[in-house]
Amino acid sequence: MKVYEYQAKEIFAAYGMAVQPGFVCRTPEEAVEAYRKLGVELAVIKAQVHTGGRGKAGGVKLAKTEEEVKQRATDILGMDIKGFTVDRVLVAQAVDIASEFYVSIVIDRKTKGAIMMLCREGGVDIESVAKETPEKIVKIPIDPLIGLPDYLAREAAFKLFDDMTYVKQAAPILQKLYRLFKEKDASLAEINPLVITEQGQVMAIDAKMTFDNNALFRHPDIFEMFEPTEEEKKEQEAKDKGFSYVNLGGEIGCMVNGAGLAMATMDMIKLYGGNPANFLDIGGSSNPTKIVEAMKLLLSDKHVKVVLINIFGGITRCDDVANGLIEAFKLIDTNIPIVIRLTGTNEAEGRGLLKGTKFNVAHTMGEAGKMAVELCAKCK
Repeated sequence: MKVYEYQAKEIFAAYGMAVQPGFVCRTPEEAVEAYRKLGVELAVIKAQVHTGGRGKAGGVKLAKTEEEVKQRATDILGMDIKGFTVDRVLVAQAVDIASEFYVSIVIDRKTKGAIMMLCREGGVDIESVAKETPEKIVKIPIDPLIGLPDYLAREAAFKLFDDMTYVKQAAPILQKLYRLFKEKDASLAEINPLVITEQGQVMAIDAKMTFDNNALFRHPDIFEMFEPTEEEKKEQEAKDKGFSYVNLGGEIGCMVNGAGLAMATMDMIKLYGGNPANFLDIGGSSNPTKIVEAMKLLLSDKHVKVVLINIFGGITRCDDVANGLIEAFKLIDTNIPIVIRLTGTNEAEGRGLLKGTKFNVAHTMGEAGKMAVELCAKCK
């Protein structure tokens, strides 16, 4: 579960971390009123969307008069940023920035715990730093039995600052960030940038947090902030129907029975130069109704150009699956190419039933992956 910047800042403030005062606004008029309440000379108007890159997209603007605030808010509201429409802005006190840094805590599968990442080059280009000069990003695993006591927090702060004045300010911020990360069952807590102001104060002027959906029952205060995106709504809809679905943004839709096979199928698509559109595990059912619902879910993604159905018949028989697919596609009208690979129990019978249909039948997973990528290339 993701929250907006202003919500993450509210959580930061509740844990005693220094953030700018500000107000969330949904209209230009509300933005002007917020500017009056702040009583500052210079304000920043920031788009609130569940994605990064707002600054480069023009979603962060400065204003020093009521007229400018109204115009900036008007320009930003309704803007499209990476597929997200801006329906609210944060109007906050602008900060005189002397230098910018990056701090985050994430779950690390390798160490099976939390890991803190720090970089002296924070701000809008942190993605470029990670890609081009990853050695500049320091990673510090956090032992859950030890946490982040004073000496480790100071050690981490020295990775960012040479001046003890800033280390003394930053160490408590790092400790509070880890405490809220742990206590709120977060999967990401990020400050980008953590800044030194011209007045010598270390503070967080941006905040990003995501939370473990499986732990939200423990945090009703966090769950109240939940505003699912369209993709999250799809994922929940799929879950309600017995599927496991995650959108990945590619062009080849995948329908597979079994999570491991689904992962292998996506790898196969990438191997042949394609991009999987999703992870979709339909489980062990050959029920036509379930297949229809799964196909509707896949075809609702406007990026999908080809569908690859990869079924392993274990307890589920391949001929039952074939019959289910034939019945399902009597109810589905689509011109999108469908590639099907059946293997396992009664696979020959299943493939026999599919002969003469509009399906593209493959015998092996490699053949299916290659066929799907080639068909996708023809659709472009």
